[in-house]
Amino acid sequence: MERPDFFSLKNGDKVELPFSKQEYDQRVHNLRIIMENNNLDMVILTSMHNIAYYTGFIYCSFGRPYGCIITKNKISTISANIDASQPWRRSHCENVIYTDWKRDNFLRAIVSVIGRDEPPKNIGIENDHVTIDMKDKINSIFTFSLFKDISKELMKLRMIKSKEEIEIIKNGARIADIGGEEIVRNIKEGATELEIAISGRDKMEREIAKTYPNAEYMDTWVWFQSGINTDGAHNPKTNRKLISGDILSLNAFPMISGYYIALERTLFLNSVDEASLKAWEANVKVHKRGLELIKPGAKCSDICHELNDLFAELGYLQFRTFGYGHSFGVLSHFYGREAGLELREDIDTVLEENMVISMEPMIMIPEGNPGAGGYREHDILIVGKDGAENITKFPFGPENNIIKA
Repeated sequence: MERPDFFSLKNGDKVELPFSKQEYDQRVHNLRIIMENNNLDMVILTSMHNIAYYTGFIYCSFGRPYGCIITKNKISTISANIDASQPWRRSHCENVIYTDWKRDNFLRAIVSVIGRDEPPKNIGIENDHVTIDMKDKINSIFTFSLFKDISKELMKLRMIKSKEEIEIIKNGARIADIGGEEIVRNIKEGATELEIAISGRDKMEREIAKTYPNAEYMDTWVWFQSGINTDGAHNPKTNRKLISGDILSLNAFPMISGYYIALERTLFLNSVDEASLKAWEANVKVHKRGLELIKPGAKCSDICHELNDLFAELGYLQFRTFGYGHSFGVLSHFYGREAGLELREDIDTVLEENMVISMEPMIMIPEGNPGAGGYREHDILIVGKDGAENITKFPFGPENNIIKA
């Protein structure tokens, strides 16, 4: 029996995707403008975030390569046989499946999309994602082609959100607030970080399913941290039991079709000591000023410098741990990032209408010092024509988040 290197399979029907056909067509059209401007014959996408952005399909690699081939008149995902027809059903374009029977069938599937008659002279790739090994393999089948990195240009396209993207992000912010409320309901002395986190995650996933009944459900999570575990913004939850007087960090992350949304809040259980209250109030003051600074025409680095000055004035700049905010869209804790839109000293991007960005100051006071712990507030803002809309409604600050339980 001869087993194929690659094939197509349309098993079932196409399903409803998170965005309209017109939305995906416009995204591909904008990418083809980049191709034309760079004299590219073909683009090979390999990252989860860009493949999801242009096709709707979010792959699960498990060590296998995935891709999306875009030419001037074709677009097709390349997926592994282990996923069967799910990549075809969950994308707005065509799909080619490669098999495991021979090494590098992924490359043969790429060739099958474009044909052998006129090999591409110029190929766009994502240098920030493609591995050296994969680039060498692609180069081996397109021997006389030139490669150009287009990852930064694609990132700039993703930084400006469409109306449909803004709608999904707004729904995500609402669902994050619901998750936050459920987390607070489960906070009590003796409860574990793990169990509290599970309550918030489950609540958000059910609300996502209610709002988007035809979606796939994956990657929604909660980091609920307490005590010393609050020192890092990305510390996983543990089985630590809460103690009265603990500093707490609530972090709710609903994921909707690859779109990341976040709610982050500092809380205390039952009481807060004087040094902790002073640090918390300082971080809240910076947070409030940061919310005021986000508007069209503002430069990311300028916002950062002003907030640094405020932290220095308050006596806490030495405890600041990372940038003041970042872009939102197709990203997760294990894929994607729009690094050109972050509130850091070295980013000079100017905010524009329909950018979506967070304000999230954090300070960390090491254990053994008065007020020890990590303090962080996080809101999401949509930049408009004249100002910005804060779509995070969960309250923050000592007047709201000393939890009596």
